[in-house]
Amino acid sequence: MIKRVVPMAALIGGAILSMVLPSDVAWADKRVALVVGNSSYQSVPQLPNPSKDATSVSQMFKDAGFDVAVAIDVGNLEFKRAIRKFEASADQADIAVIYYAGHGLEIGGTNYLIPVDAKLASDRDADDEAIPLDRMVASADGAQKLRVVILDACRDNPFIVKMRRERKVGNRAISSGLGKVEPTSADTLIAYAAKAGSTAEDGDGQHSPFTTALLKNLTIPGLDIRLAFGRVRDETLKLTANKQEPFVYGSLGGGNISLVPAPAAPQEAPAADIKAERRNFAFRYRSPLHFLDVFRNYYGPMLKAFAALDDTNQRRLADDLLALIASLNSARDGTMVVPSEYLEIVITKR
Repeated sequence: MIKRVVPMAALIGGAILSMVLPSDVAWADKRVALVVGNSSYQSVPQLPNPSKDATSVSQMFKDAGFDVAVAIDVGNLEFKRAIRKFEASADQADIAVIYYAGHGLEIGGTNYLIPVDAKLASDRDADDEAIPLDRMVASADGAQKLRVVILDACRDNPFIVKMRRERKVGNRAISSGLGKVEPTSADTLIAYAAKAGSTAEDGDGQHSPFTTALLKNLTIPGLDIRLAFGRVRDETLKLTANKQEPFVYGSLGGGNISLVPAPAAPQEAPAADIKAERRNFAFRYRSPLHFLDVFRNYYGPMLKAFAALDDTNQRRLADDLLALIASLNSARDGTMVVPSEYLEIVITKR
């Protein structure tokens, strides 16, 4: 194994050095997220997954470098306060993302997200007890580059069964799913767990099918967000046997737009140059598998020697590198700082 790995030490070392850029360069854009998950409804049966979904999604965004505000099982007032506070954060951000999991419904062409303390005995109560979706979408308008709203809120809704229809004027049709909404601001996407007017599954696993797909695909470094949502769509269809198709409303320009920036392009460097380098570098990662995914996606195709290793040895290599980094300098914020010369040692000593 030593003979196979030693010749690639300089090449892999150079690639890793280019990937572990100083944090002030790699994370220049200010990115914020608001994550809301409502499970513990007081007047209808509780939902098993939204609070768990929101907890995992918030961690995903934190790991990706976002400033995250989390609201779990919030009532009307707490929900409104969370939106208002996030609005101020989005005004200072480049990218703003909102995620909501819980109940939602459409009444007379207006979409509402439902706090846990809502009763909604009548269709007239929605304006007072629920949160208009437009209000939540508008809270991200201040972001300079990109605004994304993600809604896992199309579940079968028990509120509509008992709700009295008291409005007599105009269209007051009630739907358990959310109606279509087109963003009014440029560079804004609104992603539904299921097509407008249809319902989504809450799922039997730890997360809903839609959120399971989000956690796997949304924050891959450098992946254009439109491709990310395409992968989420395909994964959700697969998980639901083609019963649930997510849909994204809105459009973006022609450039590549990702929630997480791609690592800098690797530069091959002679071993002597690498050994002479003595600067420290910061590297953010979520797990050994996350590190390996990044390495494969952006450097594997260019590093034929690394790609030639079987899957087991690639994993061992990534695990060893991260173990060394952790032993040198463990940090609470998920960032490891390591002298660059050690990056080569972990490879050459296999």
